[in-house]
Amino acid sequence: MISDEKAHIITALDYLGNFLKKLPEDIFLQIANRAQNNNPWFTPEQTQSALTGLQRFLDRDALESWLGPYDLSLPKKPKHVGLVMAGNVPAVGFHDLICTLLSGHKAHVKHSSTDQVLIPWLMEEMIGFYPPLKELVEFEEQLKGKDAYIATGSDNTSRYFEYYFGKYPHIIRKNRTSVAILRGDEEKKELRNLENDVFQYFGLGCRNVSKFYLKEEEQLHDFLDAIGTLSWVADHHKYINNYDYNKSIYLINREPHLDNGFLLLKKSEALVSPISVLYYETYVDSAELAAKLGRDTEKIQCVVSYKGWYPGSVPFGEAQRPGLGDYADHVDTLSFLLHL
Repeated sequence: MISDEKAHIITALDYLGNFLKKLPEDIFLQIANRAQNNNPWFTPEQTQSALTGLQRFLDRDALESWLGPYDLSLPKKPKHVGLVMAGNVPAVGFHDLICTLLSGHKAHVKHSSTDQVLIPWLMEEMIGFYPPLKELVEFEEQLKGKDAYIATGSDNTSRYFEYYFGKYPHIIRKNRTSVAILRGDEEKKELRNLENDVFQYFGLGCRNVSKFYLKEEEQLHDFLDAIGTLSWVADHHKYINNYDYNKSIYLINREPHLDNGFLLLKKSEALVSPISVLYYETYVDSAELAAKLGRDTEKIQCVVSYKGWYPGSVPFGEAQRPGLGDYADHVDTLSFLLHL
């Protein structure tokens, strides 16, 4: 049974989705330019991609389908939940905010210094439609004395989060990345779909593919041929600075690598590659592949494969299209909040 307040929040989220779908171009450009001024990685194109992704969440049917299996009569008493948000992808913390509101708690948000524009703007629009939300969301610089915490960051910041938040109920997220599996029978148009998985958000997201597992190194040439020049990537000054830096390191150290002018491909058993670098590793058969993936299970957010043939994977091009139930680090955020 959904309470009246939660029903109103669903209506407000659905309203926000429709608002984004009909957003006039001039208003979008104003907010996108503000976001880019705050963080040069957030180009208008990347902000548009993020907002388009949010529209899939902000839909009444999608929300009600997602909420269906949960006991929304919980919790019996609302809590104060601290949300420490990441800033690697535009509005990446909005899903945690949705979960907190729909679980009946009050959200205390510390947004990232690199994403200070979009989430406050989205909340302002929702509050304009449903004013009681103003009492349920606060933006704060320091999150002290809350009942529970959800904090997203790097492996380094996770130690900080553990120190400060470990004695409270918490979800603390570390570095994650995504991988692609190639077996050699992929069509060129399917390989082209990998372009989004690798380059959307300039590779900064946990759902960005940073490593290929493949049968033969020749498949790398097929991939490079399929993606072409991608001038929008090569023309971004921060991205190309990373490319130039990593290329110079490989050349100075005489490390073998492939180079197409904006992407470096390097053989490595490591999982998380630097910006502008794609790691790869070969495998002989499914057993060896499973062993390699099993080695890094705790670090992999998403696996992509040709038409989703590998168990638990999604098709090429779908890594950046998660559903409401595709939780970060595979931890059910809504269930955690409902059972506080």
